[in-house]
This record gives sequence, structure tokens and C-alpha cells, in this order.
Amino acid sequence: MKHVAGLVLSLGIALAPSMLRAQDAWPTRPITFVVPYGAGGYTDLVARLTARYVEKALGKPVIVDNRAGAGGIVGTQAVVNAAADGYTFCVCSIGAISTAPFDPNQKVGYDPLRDLAPVGVVSSIAQVVIVRNDQPVKTLAELVSYAKANPGKLNYGSNGAGGLTHYSVELFQARTGIKVVHIPFKSGALSTAAVVSGEVDFSFANMTDGLPQVKAGSVRGLAVTSLNRSPYLPDLPTVNETVPDFVVETWNAIMAPSKTPEPIIRKLSEILIKMADDPEVKDIMGKAGADTVKTTPEQFRAQILQEIAQWKPLIQEITERK
Repeated sequence: MKHVAGLVLSLGIALAPSMLRAQDAWPTRPITFVVPYGAGGYTDLVARLTARYVEKALGKPVIVDNRAGAGGIVGTQAVVNAAADGYTFCVCSIGAISTAPFDPNQKVGYDPLRDLAPVGVVSSIAQVVIVRNDQPVKTLAELVSYAKANPGKLNYGSNGAGGLTHYSVELFQARTGIKVVHIPFKSGALSTAAVVSGEVDFSFANMTDGLPQVKAGSVRGLAVTSLNRSPYLPDLPTVNETVPDFVVETWNAIMAPSKTPEPIIRKLSEILIKMADDPEVKDIMGKAGADTVKTTPEQFRAQILQEIAQWKPLIQEITERK
């Protein structure tokens, strides 16, 4: 038995240098970025922009593979199931990582921090509170007052039940004590269009959907959900100026299968941090109302834990309410 143990130990020592050399040489072949959403959306834009930058930095092709389905769960699960060899990564978003795994109505077969390794956040984007132009409210405080005086009269659109724009308004209701009616749509674009047409009263729209409509005057912007005022809508206050500590931002980030070698994760993380300062990347993301972000793997993990602490109790409350 001791002989076998000695052989195993010797084998491990013998293999260690070759394993380290393989990681140092990474990558030796094309890398795949799995996008858990369809082509043409914001996450797809971020993925292709990131893939192009990483490809230049590493000198190897980076392939973008769109695996849409179940609000990002299908593509994320595909990365969980992939080999942890540094050649498959997920361009993940907050929904499939920090909210969906805790929704009993979602069929999620993974634990976000057990089965995936955080690499780094690439971009962050706030929501903008928009209302129909004919609504008798000009500020967020007026929206709250009107909703309190007319419980159940106002309705709001979201990008689907269980989507972040749905949970944002649920959190807003919990913090303010208002009662409004949820109207889910299949996408954020459709939800925003419903505010423009007057089909719904208001929405917490992702900046990519709401920003163009606010600038065009098609809807009235009341506030943004970021911690600080947005440079893209500088005249709008933040929600937390009216509702303290209310901050909601969605993100796109790179994650890897959980047992991906640490040196590979570190190397890619360093590239992503440098990418955040690239003028072209900042310009393209800025046009979509997004900001580039710098995080280490540890900072990203801490962020996910903080988000889970915020959203999990709310999701449980919504589930029990049904």
C-alpha cells in the first residue's frame, strides 16, 4: 500500500512541471465564448467585443457560440458541463447567476459558485425608470405618491417573469410599499415599446432599451438605478436619492467551468482588466449606455454573493405570494 502511495506521489511530482508548462503555453488552440442569448442582443455585442480583444491579446482565435434558451440557463449549463481546460468560457449575465438559481420556477441544474469560476466582470449597465408621457408624474417621488394613492391602478412592463427588470420593480414595491400590476413581455425591447405606445404605465428598462427612447422624448425618464448619476442621462437623479440604498445594475462577465486551472483564470482576468481601459471598447459600450468594469476573480465572487443576499429573499417572498 505504501508502495502504491509512493508511486502516486512520484507520478504527481513528475506530472506537475508538465502541467504547469501546459498552462503557461495556454492557449494552443481556439477558445470558445458561449453566449447564453441570441445573436444581436447586448450580451452578444459584449461577447464579440471581448472576443476580439482577447483574440488580439492571446494571438489565438476566439469563437462566439450563441446558445440561447431559458433566459440564459441553457448556455450557462453548457459551460458548466464543458471541460475545465481553459478553452470554454461563459459570457454570463446576472440573471442566470444571481437570480434564476434561486427561483423554484426555473429549472437550473447548477450552483453558480460551486460549478463556475468567476474570471471578471466586463461591463455594467443600469436601468432607467421610464413612464408614459401622458402620466401625471414628473419625478420618482411623484410616482410613489401616485401609486400609493391608487393601489393596483398602475401597471409595469418587464422583460419577462423572473427577469431582472421584473425583480427590480418587485424590490421597489417592497422598499416603498406601493402596489402595482406586473405585465411580462418576451424582451426588454418589447416592454419598453409598450411604455412608448401607452400599453403599460411604466418600466424599469435596461439602459440599452430605455436610453434611446428617453433621448428621443418618446417616454419620460424619472431616475436611474445606478449608485451614481449616469453620464448618459446626467439630468436624471438616482433611485437611491428617493429610496435609500436602492441600487440595481446588470452585468456581463466571463466565467469558466469550476476546475479551470487558476493560472489560466488569472491570465484571462488580467486581459479583461486591461480591456476596461481600451478607448474603442469604452466608446462602443458607452454608446449602449454601459460602462466597462475592472474586477479580480475574488471581487467578482464577492459581488455575486452580495447579489444573492439581496435577491434570494425577495424571490422566495414572490414565490410564497403566488
